[in-house]
Amino acid sequence: MAVIAHNCPNLQVTVVDLNQEKISRWNDPDLSKIPVFEPGLEKVVKETRFKNLHFSTNFEEAIKKADIIFISVNTPTKEKGVGAGHASDLRFVESSARLVSKFSQGHTIVVEKSTVPIRTAATIMSILDSNKDPKDSKTFDVLSNPEFLAEGTAINDLQFPDRVLIGGNNSLAIDALEKIYLNWVKKEKIIRTNLWSSELSKLSANAFLAQRVSSINAIAELCEVTGADINEVAYAIGEDRRIGSKFLQAGPGFGGSCFTKDILNLVYLCEYFGLNEASNYWKEVIKINNYQKNRISKVVADKLFGTLTQKKIAILGFSFKSNTNDTRQSASIKICKNLLEEGAYLAIHDPKVSKLQIAIDLECEEISNHSNCDYINKWQFFEKIEDAVYSADAIIILCDWDCYKNLDWKEISNMMRAPSWLLDTRNVVSKKLLKDTNLNVWKLGLG
Repeated sequence: MAVIAHNCPNLQVTVVDLNQEKISRWNDPDLSKIPVFEPGLEKVVKETRFKNLHFSTNFEEAIKKADIIFISVNTPTKEKGVGAGHASDLRFVESSARLVSKFSQGHTIVVEKSTVPIRTAATIMSILDSNKDPKDSKTFDVLSNPEFLAEGTAINDLQFPDRVLIGGNNSLAIDALEKIYLNWVKKEKIIRTNLWSSELSKLSANAFLAQRVSSINAIAELCEVTGADINEVAYAIGEDRRIGSKFLQAGPGFGGSCFTKDILNLVYLCEYFGLNEASNYWKEVIKINNYQKNRISKVVADKLFGTLTQKKIAILGFSFKSNTNDTRQSASIKICKNLLEEGAYLAIHDPKVSKLQIAIDLECEEISNHSNCDYINKWQFFEKIEDAVYSADAIIILCDWDCYKNLDWKEISNMMRAPSWLLDTRNVVSKKLLKDTNLNVWKLGLG
């Protein structure tokens, strides 16, 4: 919404949330306190906030004034009931539709921004029509307009999109939304489809990207046992124009809010329609991803003589990828939990993730200090990398933040307890920087 406000100064854009604390942070004069870290976001918000970009908890007033309403809510995987563990929980979409139906005036275009199962638009339209007052003259159109962006590059992806997808059954409603995007997007990049194609395209795109990650990680393990180099293999594959180089970086596994959730949704849809072979195919993508996290945990234990009890392991990177503070489905969570179960003491560093978020994700509190008696199954957060790695038996790089790429590894190796290990799951440290160190080195995908 901030990018729309930035490119359309003639439009008034209001972002509504029921969470007062979150809205207060969006309105805080200190832009470093906004809830989301995303490169370029602070600048966009600074240029538009209180001008044509507003943040509010007054959903009734915002809905009444709106001509177009974007539903951009979370659609988590259901934890219980029919489809538990696979199907999307649409309760937030439903509650949003009910509010729109109650408070909207005149004709309103309702746009799905959230990633939703196919035919969710029909559910929204049913709620909109059945909950409005029969005496009202209000009418609705429902469109699907999913985002195809990546955290860490989201602002650039929105400003310079590969394509903008708009699905709908009313060409006039599509025209209205297209008119907004034409302020900065070329017309030939705008794709118009029916509602169901648009909804399924978003799910399919995320599933295909996740599949590439699982595929390259499966090849990485083969490289390790054969003497091949996954970076060289990935480069050779990526130079094929039919394949391309994107999402061919081996690592600890995909994370974020969408990939796992959307594949599980596809699994549920395939099973619902009796497409069991297709369902099993997509299950394997997630299976490989989960296996990769457990495999890395086992490598750590194996390198440290089979036991991690009372050993200090420095974790560099906790977010699911660099340039974001998002930890949802981060591979670091599962790997850290595995290491804690093995008795390790974890010293965690991340430039953007807070210790509070880490405590929530690991489901255990940080210790303020440690002694020999409480050195097992504990973790601490460190602001400085030097403090995290001091006296560590091993360092694991789980996220490719720039601050980890050019460290003085000779100095760090002298600070660690010998024999010391560096386990680089992102291949961010060059061989040149490791020269003249005492470190034992394991790099994911290198034989």
